[in-house]
Amino acid sequence: MQYDIKPGVKALIFDLDGTLADTMPYHFRGWSQACRKYGAEIDTAFLRKHTGSPGWIIAGEIIKKCNLDGSVTIEEILAEKLNSFYFDQQHVKPIQPVVDIVKKYYGKLPMSVGTGGHRGAVERTLEITGLREYFEIIITANDVENFKPHPETFLKCAELMGVDPGSIEVFEDGDLGIEAAIAAGMIPTDVRGWYDSSW
Repeated sequence: MQYDIKPGVKALIFDLDGTLADTMPYHFRGWSQACRKYGAEIDTAFLRKHTGSPGWIIAGEIIKKCNLDGSVTIEEILAEKLNSFYFDQQHVKPIQPVVDIVKKYYGKLPMSVGTGGHRGAVERTLEITGLREYFEIIITANDVENFKPHPETFLKCAELMGVDPGSIEVFEDGDLGIEAAIAAGMIPTDVRGWYDSSW
């Protein structure tokens, strides 16, 4: 697939999960296993709605949705999910059409990662997919106080890249991330149609 960035763009921001790396099937499996342990269940629509949120927020939403209050803590359900995800993480593959853009503009434009993922999981995914070397600036859920759809993640990327938000194109696969890009005054590009994202 040939893709040229939008006219006037001077920097690029990439979400990670479901944008640079095909992690979402493994995240869903991890959450599903964690839920089953505590007698709960979620579907893909639930996780799609929360794509871009940090794990502890998703865990809290699961507890509310499945009426698990008092029977499990956010920390417990998140730990179960992470154990499952880390077991599968070695199988994660890069999303090639998006990676092609990274390689095309690497060294030509400032680039960064803006994700709602946990720092440890993010770094490991980038290493496994061979993408770590392309990004000096990586903003995770551990680096901000406000999460997508709040624009803080992307605005922090812009600040560190030294580029005006209006000149930045953001590549995303989640509704929350696209909302965050728009709120930041950036140009959003939805990559969900670029690969089989039907997890």
